[in-house]
Amino acid sequence: MRVGVIGASGFTGGEVLRLLLSHPKVEVTLATSREYSDEYVFRVHPNLRGVTDLKFSLPDLDKIAKSCDVVFLATPHGASVKYTPQLLEVGLKVVDLSADFRLKDPEQYKVWYGWEHPRPDLLQEAVYGLPELHREEIKRARLVACPGCTATASILALAPLVKAGFVDLDHLVVDVKIGSSGAGSTPTSSTHHSVRAGVVRPYAAAGHRHCAEIEQELGWLAGRELKVAMSAHAVDIVRGILSTGHAFLTRQVAQGELWKAYRSMYSGEPFVRIVKDRKGLYRLPDPKVVVGTNYCDVGFELDERVGRVVALAAIDNLVKGAAGQGVQCFNIMMGFDEREGLGFFGAHPL
Repeated sequence: MRVGVIGASGFTGGEVLRLLLSHPKVEVTLATSREYSDEYVFRVHPNLRGVTDLKFSLPDLDKIAKSCDVVFLATPHGASVKYTPQLLEVGLKVVDLSADFRLKDPEQYKVWYGWEHPRPDLLQEAVYGLPELHREEIKRARLVACPGCTATASILALAPLVKAGFVDLDHLVVDVKIGSSGAGSTPTSSTHHSVRAGVVRPYAAAGHRHCAEIEQELGWLAGRELKVAMSAHAVDIVRGILSTGHAFLTRQVAQGELWKAYRSMYSGEPFVRIVKDRKGLYRLPDPKVVVGTNYCDVGFELDERVGRVVALAAIDNLVKGAAGQGVQCFNIMMGFDEREGLGFFGAHPL
């Protein structure tokens, strides 16, 4: 399968290349970058030295159409919507890692991204690329919109509780902690090492744009509209997200019911592991354990005193939160085993 990556010089694009270059059913035919055109890929992504001699090229639609069957878009928000219609018109399938097609309601783009969506018709066609919720639709899709990283972790943490129907849907709270790679590869004053190192910085105490995705998907599960209060913090790690959700019970619930809710939703899922152990250091999800992998580790704790369930999820923001999830969706679209190219199961210690 011939695959191209548009916007391949950033952290997410580099991860897509890393995963696809080891995929047994993929030939990476091109990787585009305006900034690094005609430069070797390994000079930007040094981990790929000796793996590929591919050079970055400019994004040329004719060349892409002739040399690709599927295209991954790892472009900034607002750029993908300019490429996607043309790619679809020439018969290519698209896996979009930006936010441009994640939301079904075009009005929400005005609220959360500050622009009017030019292709609301494609919003209706695009499939939200969370396999644990939309696997069957992904199989038939020609356009998959991969979820945001904090949205992925938050949805997977809370989804079993929402689906089970015993939590208050009007008072869902999410606290997210994310590593520095979540800010992307372009340096800013806030990502400078002397400023970023050592922090636990609330950068979006309220109004994080991924709220829109979380509300959309959990609302779909619940069969009604709902609101999620979310706060996001930058912490001193490079990769990883820990989402801590707080859901308040509407009735008394036993531990066994919580186990049933999580097991019934994630039994057989190749990349979701339930982590709730009674012994050892890693009794609940920890982002360090999943670095470099496509796993989402989920867990929970029952706070009987106040009628609360603490729902946790840990992911690598660049893999299950971006590139890995994209490759998982690609595999499903193509009818491959969805684990292809995603076999790395982490390293310890790290």
